[in-house]
Amino acid sequence: MHNTDLTTPALSEIGLTRFGPFRPRRLLLVAALVALALAPGELGELTRGLMQDAFVQVSAFVAATLLLFYGLEKLFRFDMGLAMGKARGMQVPIAALLGATPGCGGAVVVVAAYASGKVSFGAVVATLTATMGDAAFLLIATRPDAALVLLPIQFGAGIVTGWLIDRFVSVDYRPQGGACEIAPRIGKTRARDYAYLAAAIPGLIVGAAQIGAIEINHILGLPVAWFALAGVFTGLAIWAASPVNAMTNSADGPVTRMAEETSFISVWVIIAYLAYDYAAAYAGLDLKAAFASIAPVLPLIAAAIGFVPGCGPQVLVATLYINGAIPFSALMANAISNDGDALFPAIALAPKAAIMATVFSTIPALILAYGFYIFAPGFLN
Repeated sequence: MHNTDLTTPALSEIGLTRFGPFRPRRLLLVAALVALALAPGELGELTRGLMQDAFVQVSAFVAATLLLFYGLEKLFRFDMGLAMGKARGMQVPIAALLGATPGCGGAVVVVAAYASGKVSFGAVVATLTATMGDAAFLLIATRPDAALVLLPIQFGAGIVTGWLIDRFVSVDYRPQGGACEIAPRIGKTRARDYAYLAAAIPGLIVGAAQIGAIEINHILGLPVAWFALAGVFTGLAIWAASPVNAMTNSADGPVTRMAEETSFISVWVIIAYLAYDYAAAYAGLDLKAAFASIAPVLPLIAAAIGFVPGCGPQVLVATLYINGAIPFSALMANAISNDGDALFPAIALAPKAAIMATVFSTIPALILAYGFYIFAPGFLN
């Protein structure tokens, strides 16, 4: 079936969706994060600093990428699903390329195209093998050297795996009865969306300067921390009242889609940042030493984490790698195995295909990860 809009622009502007004014579980998490940020002494200072880092190092770059992607999509009104359906022999490489694009939007396009009969199952496997989900944004922003190696490897693995699936797997996992709309439409661009954009622009300037080893402490005469924390708290408010679970509706405006999806990603990035530094600062845990004792099974564990839907666990794995707690081989296993937020709409649109594609993508994940673990154990660590 095809659902119509679940909210009207007027209602969504004040957060009154079919989910209620706010989503209780999200609101509790947001309240906890705000309380930690406002805590006195070292705890509050550490939390605010980590939130600021998460915003300028990751969120601002995510916002810029999504705004560019969705802006171009809106401008040219290009239907990628229809184009893939006409590509025939190039379906798998195109699907892998969409999957390798940071975020989950490209993978969702491929899954939707499969559910409507436009592309092959091999294309679904290719895109889910190639995608790293939202964790790719974090890796690109913090370890571009690793991203430049890992993302092309995933792209190649996606193509090869997709072609093999189309050659040897003849089962049709396509659902019967058509697909349904997976995300409610929000409507017109809201004030909160523009507010988030206003904070993301100076955040992007600061983040880009940090990459170039340039320190910027003030913008327009105001401390950088003000812009960063304003962006963090605006994003938390957007996420707490959001009617969407992960991906936005393609009918919404680029700024709205950017604000919604960046806020969603940012929550998990903040949690990952806090979890790692809290463990080191307050629990005295040396995660690098702890994981070193089980190094041979780390790629297997990381690949298993990839089965978990959503980007939260995957962002945490990327954070562990960035902080030197796990090797590149474990990151690779997780990156190839995981489907990020794309697994949610994939399950909604084509559940059998989603499950089987995830299983098939684990095979190249383990082969490549253990290849690097055995033959290049110190690579990019």
